[in-house]
Amino acid sequence: MNSAPFVTLPLRSELLASIETLAYDAMTPVQAQTLPHLLRNQDLLAQARTGSGKTAAFAIGLLNKLDALSYCTQALVLCPTRELAEQVAAEIRRLASTIPNIKLLTLCGGKPMGPQLVSLQRDPHIVVGTPGRILKHLEKQTLHLDSVQTLVLDEADRMLDMGFHDDIIQIIGKTPGSRQTLLFSATYPDGIKEISHRVQRDPVDIRVEVSHHSPDIDQVFFQVENAERIETLFKVIGHYRPESSLVFCNTKQRCQELASELRQHDLHALALHGDLEQFERDQVLTQFAGKSSSILIATDVAARGIDVKELAAVINFELSRDPEVHIHRIGRTARAGSKGLAVSLFTASERRRLQAIEEYQGSAATLTEVAILSEQTNFKLYPPMVTLLVNGGRKEKVRAGDLLGALTASGEITGDQIGKITLFDKVAYVAVQQKKAKQALEILAHGKIKGRKFKVRLL
Repeated sequence: MNSAPFVTLPLRSELLASIETLAYDAMTPVQAQTLPHLLRNQDLLAQARTGSGKTAAFAIGLLNKLDALSYCTQALVLCPTRELAEQVAAEIRRLASTIPNIKLLTLCGGKPMGPQLVSLQRDPHIVVGTPGRILKHLEKQTLHLDSVQTLVLDEADRMLDMGFHDDIIQIIGKTPGSRQTLLFSATYPDGIKEISHRVQRDPVDIRVEVSHHSPDIDQVFFQVENAERIETLFKVIGHYRPESSLVFCNTKQRCQELASELRQHDLHALALHGDLEQFERDQVLTQFAGKSSSILIATDVAARGIDVKELAAVINFELSRDPEVHIHRIGRTARAGSKGLAVSLFTASERRRLQAIEEYQGSAATLTEVAILSEQTNFKLYPPMVTLLVNGGRKEKVRAGDLLGALTASGEITGDQIGKITLFDKVAYVAVQQKKAKQALEILAHGKIKGRKFKVRLL
């Protein structure tokens, strides 16, 4: 079933055209299991991990019935973080590219209200946003949800973890009772059952890769003394040398301390946690996604919204208290058929957590002696890229092509030496190969982009 082509579904021709353009060859398991129900307008309670194709599933479902000639908000997607909201919005836009005149608006905190108020003067067809900001617009009566046909709660478990329960209930109260409600969650705590019972009508319950042991992931567990955790982490990184690794800690403080410790040992590490300002989060995520930082240290909540397709390793500096969360963490390293590595450190006092993971995945953990880790002397791990920050973004009409053109015009830098280009409203980030970083800085700092000079610096 997971290899069925999209043409077997009753989809509008414009959608099939964009699916073909995006080279979605066949449905993923979550798409094959959810789309027939979505297209029959049934409510859905689906458990699927990040990277399973769930965003495309609900995007196809809501776009298939959207009426572009009806200028009212017909679909609302709620996400826990701004990063995830922007990824979801980008995916919907890609799929909607062949349907003329679709207006999609992203409404998230951490951004000024003014431009959002201007954009809301005409109702968008689709709104993607975070609960706090959506609620503010409802209170100001600048957002109207009385015509919503499709409501999506994406990563609902994390929205509940972040304390959005009451906000979500309040927002849903502003939508019609006749709507289709789609609830997607990576884990399935009691709060999910409660909210489903309150806001859904006879939902179809679908579980994809719930309790699984993935053959695509090499899982290794090391028992350590608490005082040896950091030293063992150095050994793990030095032994496996992953090009990119996501390290999980259970607290914000531990993330920050560990990042500082690694940087003192010449390892390029960044921390991601809830105490960062929005622009700091943007910088951290952009550097990691653009391969300008090799190690990202994050809490579970902060890691939501990270979209890195080629993640060499996940390292659990501490085991999660929840075995479902553990499975969700390690699932980030084996996407699109690639082989993944998951390394977990635990102490004797965490043995119960390890047993819970074994029971949940239905297989025994592979316990390995720290002694197998090869000793590294003066080990350094440099990321392959460096990120440049340009003080100009979408507001100044700067496009990725403008930056690429400015860097390659003289022939000193080629296109394949430039990596990910990320645009925000007021700034842009460009990843460049390490050996070309200073040259790229010179070109952009002393040259012009779209006929204008912009301040540029290396991060």
